[in-house]
Amino acid sequence: MVNWASTKTRSLNSQPIRSVAATGELRGLAQERPFPTKARSLKRAASSGLAALERSVLQKINQFRQQKGLSSLSSNASMTQQARQHSQDMANRSALSHDGFEGRVRTISASIPYKAAAENVAYNQGFSNPVGQAVNSWLKSPGHLENIMGNYNITGIGVGKNPQGEFYFTQIFVRR
Repeated sequence: MVNWASTKTRSLNSQPIRSVAATGELRGLAQERPFPTKARSLKRAASSGLAALERSVLQKINQFRQQKGLSSLSSNASMTQQARQHSQDMANRSALSHDGFEGRVRTISASIPYKAAAENVAYNQGFSNPVGQAVNSWLKSPGHLENIMGNYNITGIGVGKNPQGEFYFTQIFVRR
């Protein structure tokens, strides 16, 4: 069984420049493929399972914060997307890292002006409760605990998994 975690923090003295994020929609896919392929169905089922793990991380983190008299973190969809992409990238490479943290924060800042940002990452393999293992490891680590208990109010959580059964976790914290 393997377990590892890492943390990164960035504080800003001033607000970042606000910019408008481009949005786009994918249209016509439903008409092109009215019935999902088996591979797409399996991928969707796997991603819904990972989304349940992400919700569980948020629940455990907020439960801990409430026990300490801190306010709950609210989840943000764009932050969650950044966390998911990073977690899956780590899973695909089988490498725990904060690579690209500045880019994730820059992308987030396009829709959320912030004063501070931080990130916790972890991975584990072979545990019956990978979420509990990751969160408990973070809570036992001074740097991770500092982020969890920090003056943040918004979060995004992503979980990735690779064929070797390794789970990768990313939690991004932002203070507006």
